[in-house]
Amino acid sequence: MRVLLTGSSGWLGRHLAPLLEAGGHAVTGLDVVPGAATAIVGSVADRALVDQVFAHHGIEAVIHAGALHKPDIARFPRQAFVAVNVTGTLNLLEAAAAAGHRRFVFTSTTSLMVRDDVRAGAGPAGAWWMDEDFGPVAPRNVYGITKRTGEEMCRLVSRESGMAVAILRTGRFFPEDDDTQAVPSGPNLKANEFLHRRLTVEDAARAHLAALERIAGCETFVLSAPPPFTRDDAAALAKDARTVIRRRLPEAEALYARAGWILPERIERVYDPAKAERLLGWRARTDFAAILAALRDGRPMPFAHDPGWTSPVLGAGGAEPCRDTGTTA
Repeated sequence: MRVLLTGSSGWLGRHLAPLLEAGGHAVTGLDVVPGAATAIVGSVADRALVDQVFAHHGIEAVIHAGALHKPDIARFPRQAFVAVNVTGTLNLLEAAAAAGHRRFVFTSTTSLMVRDDVRAGAGPAGAWWMDEDFGPVAPRNVYGITKRTGEEMCRLVSRESGMAVAILRTGRFFPEDDDTQAVPSGPNLKANEFLHRRLTVEDAARAHLAALERIAGCETFVLSAPPPFTRDDAAALAKDARTVIRRRLPEAEALYARAGWILPERIERVYDPAKAERLLGWRARTDFAAILAALRDGRPMPFAHDPGWTSPVLGAGGAEPCRDTGTTA
């Protein structure tokens, strides 16, 4: 297929474009800054540009990974989020529907599921178990609100046009340090998150390819590494996660101690990606067991960590943004 990939210069886009090409797809990249996979420099918020791209490049399917995300709240006004995350999404959906497209993949975020009470800690039954049926959904910031609105636009256009749409609520895969949590820092925090809320950018890219090739109807998917827990562990995880980890993964404590790392005392939410495995045939290749294997064998961590990572759009002097979602949920 001839695929339009938005956010092609960003963290996800630069991994996704070569994967699509290796799968036999022709990629047309659209971003506000140049990049190896970016053929067109411009914004999804520009409807005239979007229409020109569809008219001149024979686009047959769309992967819309371009967006502003949570750290951008400190960098851009709310109107920029509306322009890119809402108007830009609608522009692409309407252009795709008008062209008779049958497939549209939308990169969303688990962040929109994190209500104020979820952010505050565990629920009445322990750790929140967060799959596609989790609700009610009440985003706590402009990022989540605009991504939820983008999802609703996807559902509306899919219902009206019959276009198959995959909404991918990705867990964390960004390479930079967390913008709010300092302890534990760096790779230790990322490794801990593979227990319940993180995946690699490579696995995120593989999920987009699977969605493009296998989606039917309009479906929402939570994407994360498979947790080594069950729902029956929820109460204990919220009180004493280390005991649960010790029971499920007996070698974790010693391997972490050898690395000078610490395990989480409590885990208050767990993302469940089982639906993506069931309907898309996708399962993250890197999970917490892979982290432990790397520690055991003295190998580099199987995930990216780059404290100096900066969005390409910032390096371009703050042009109107359109980049991929390195989610912070």
